[in-house]
Amino acid sequence: MNPGQPSYPMSSLYVGDLHPEVTEAMLFEKFSTAGPVLSIRVCRDMITRRSLGYAYVNFQQPADAERALDTMNFDTIKGRPCRIMWSQRDPSIRKSGVGNIFIKNLDKSIDNKALYDTFSAFGNILSCKIAMDEHGSKGYGFVHFETEEAARSSIEKVNGMLLNGKKVYVGRFMTRRERIDMMGDRAKKFTNVYVKNFGDALDDDKMRTLFETCGPITSCKVMTDENGKSKGFGFVGFEEHESAQKAVDTLNGKEVDGREIYVGRAQKKAERHAELKERFERLKMERINRYQGVNLYVKNLDDTIDDEYLRKEFSQYGTITSAKVMYESGRSKGFGFVCFSSPEEATKAVTEMNGRILVSKPLYVALAQRKDERKAHLNAQYMQRVSGLRMQGQQMPSMFPPGPAAAAAGFYVPTMHQPRPPFYANSMQQVRATPRWTNQQQVRGPVPQGGGMMPGMANAQNQQMRQPRPAGMQQASVRAPPMTARPITGGQQPVAVAQQRTPVMPPQMSGMPAAPPMQGMQVPRTAYKYNPAMRNPPQALPGQPMPTMPAPPAALHVQGQEPLTASMLAEAPPQEQKQMLGERLFPLIHNMYPDMAGKITGMLLEIDNSELLHMLESRESLKAKVEEAVAVLHAHQAKEAASVVKE
Repeated sequence: MNPGQPSYPMSSLYVGDLHPEVTEAMLFEKFSTAGPVLSIRVCRDMITRRSLGYAYVNFQQPADAERALDTMNFDTIKGRPCRIMWSQRDPSIRKSGVGNIFIKNLDKSIDNKALYDTFSAFGNILSCKIAMDEHGSKGYGFVHFETEEAARSSIEKVNGMLLNGKKVYVGRFMTRRERIDMMGDRAKKFTNVYVKNFGDALDDDKMRTLFETCGPITSCKVMTDENGKSKGFGFVGFEEHESAQKAVDTLNGKEVDGREIYVGRAQKKAERHAELKERFERLKMERINRYQGVNLYVKNLDDTIDDEYLRKEFSQYGTITSAKVMYESGRSKGFGFVCFSSPEEATKAVTEMNGRILVSKPLYVALAQRKDERKAHLNAQYMQRVSGLRMQGQQMPSMFPPGPAAAAAGFYVPTMHQPRPPFYANSMQQVRATPRWTNQQQVRGPVPQGGGMMPGMANAQNQQMRQPRPAGMQQASVRAPPMTARPITGGQQPVAVAQQRTPVMPPQMSGMPAAPPMQGMQVPRTAYKYNPAMRNPPQALPGQPMPTMPAPPAALHVQGQEPLTASMLAEAPPQEQKQMLGERLFPLIHNMYPDMAGKITGMLLEIDNSELLHMLESRESLKAKVEEAVAVLHAHQAKEAASVVKE
């Protein structure tokens, strides 16, 4: 780079015109050949996560970034030439218009690279782009030079030249506002008139005769197809704006051969689309504002409910302007809409009717939302749940090393060194419920000689006092946990906390010699923790009460889903509880019956939530319910087939 050129300390490049399937890995493989790459980011939509077609590549050294810009610009990546330029952090450089030129009347064959090669002779180019649509080049483009001198030189040398046989116009770039201000009243004046809806009644001569009464005409053309048949529209060009305005005022709506023709100012396609879009958006907003807060969405309707039944049930809460049950092929789709005359009436109807049993099903009633609003709302809820789960994962200590299962779940737990904990009596978490051996008393773990207690033993005994054990009671064995933690898996985990083990004291730990068990020494026991869903919990031994402690809710794990606990389900709104359960039921049912998973899941969601939780815990119960649902579906299909045969 020359000393007079601006420096780019960030060494950051903008890479545009990318294929939607281009990833960071592909760009790294491409740009790492120019030098060490610090980071690459493909910009994506926040909700859909689809590529926006551009990325940023950050190099360690500015020289490497400049080398990539000089050697890789317009290289093809997945069939598309990429456009590389320096990343401009300051938007004022782009918006100032300094060094920016506009080129029009370009041949369709000229692309970004050809335009860059043509104008790079006049100076360093910051950006170069041809305007494109689905059909290719639009015939104009923009070139942004580093200096204003290079821009002026290119305008003087290239304006009016022939490029690929077409005379091009090159001038200073002006915003739309600047062009309108420069044209003044001329922007509102027009001489070309568009005429339509006359069918075959007019040809060029008849149209000229009709419009000559308004003023001198420069051109008149009726558009025809390849067979010479009129398309029903055409254009008339006048010498003066006043004549064109008179034609619009006097001939628009005039009847010609039994048809009312339309006469208006001729517009470019893009201008007409923009005007129609603005009009439709305005009508759409008016309609939204009119029905905001008064239109209700009602679902889970019985098949026997029609428009009149729906109106009758909701009419007690206010004046109904419309009530409609949605149908498909003559059958109810199970939902509909009710529109009230005021928001207060709609709010009252939602409060009273939501959850009410109508015929045989509980209704779901809520304010109606547009599809894009509902999608954005659901996405926001999902992102909130995911972010909350990530926050919980960050707050939890690292107990499990990351592994393939953790990677499949979409998160990673950092590996932390965990020293082996010393043995203290108050660290014992669980004692086996029944003795492992029936004829001998054995405590696995050392006891100091001479009856001395270990550090912390006295406190543990004071905190965990229990009733003396009967003489015939056998000592429960204490087992040590494995020191290697199991990886997190996506499958269902055992939830009985009673199977946890406590650490084992090595026989010669801390220099203390091993000693035989002392007579009369009581080993502290902590309370048992059993899952509430356990079918047959062990009973208390004779003469000894069973300690009770509240057990934490067990989490249900389904492959590819976040863990679900009863507390999470209880905290969620009622309308989301079924969705959370359905998200975990569907993959399990899909493994059994892929073709009918959606229907079976919908049928099972009609069951109570507690029963659904039990099915998620017990695969046998889930399989039985699924088989019942499949039998019902097959019977229904057989019944429909029989009715079709009879018809």
